[in-house]
Amino acid sequence: METIETIGNSNPVLPEGYSLVPKGKLANAVTCLEMREKPEAIAAAERSDLSLARMTVPDLDTYRQLFRAIGEEWMWVSRLVISDGELADILRDPRVEIYVLSSGGKPAGMIELDFREPGACELVFFGVIKETIGTGAGRYLMNHALSFAWAHPIERLWLHTCHFDHPNALSFYRRSGFSPYALLIEVADDPRVTGILPRTAAPHVPILE
Repeated sequence: METIETIGNSNPVLPEGYSLVPKGKLANAVTCLEMREKPEAIAAAERSDLSLARMTVPDLDTYRQLFRAIGEEWMWVSRLVISDGELADILRDPRVEIYVLSSGGKPAGMIELDFREPGACELVFFGVIKETIGTGAGRYLMNHALSFAWAHPIERLWLHTCHFDHPNALSFYRRSGFSPYALLIEVADDPRVTGILPRTAAPHVPILE
């Protein structure tokens, strides 16, 4: 209780190792994970209710709409704040592969794989819309992501997650064969304060103003 009480003071005395996050900002704990070997078996079984197709010529508006539909709940903002030119350069690079998951004929998830670093692949974005969480769509999508990534001559597949993500995200990635190798702390503007995301986004993360 003493820690909480001192925060309200103009010159709070914080316990060793603590830092005060300024109002309007967010502190984000990021975990980086990697996979150094191709899994022995990748069960990318088909499902009649799901389909996956590559977005061969990404339309920026369509991409951002899907990005927001999946990521707004988890504070995905990076593709919403870069310019159209920057985003087009990334998405239209032949070394970047984007796959769209469909359920009932409607977009329900995405995979974005970046092979621009020789010998490596970053699973840049991976997720499903809220309505499909818990249906096995995430496992279906991950099995295909692993299959697509390791079809290339890579030695390393990596990704990062953070504590804004779904509470089961880290354990899901570890069950999928990824191992943590780094922990980072990011302090950035709260996109709900700057107006990039609505104030209703990510209700599990408090807004400080």
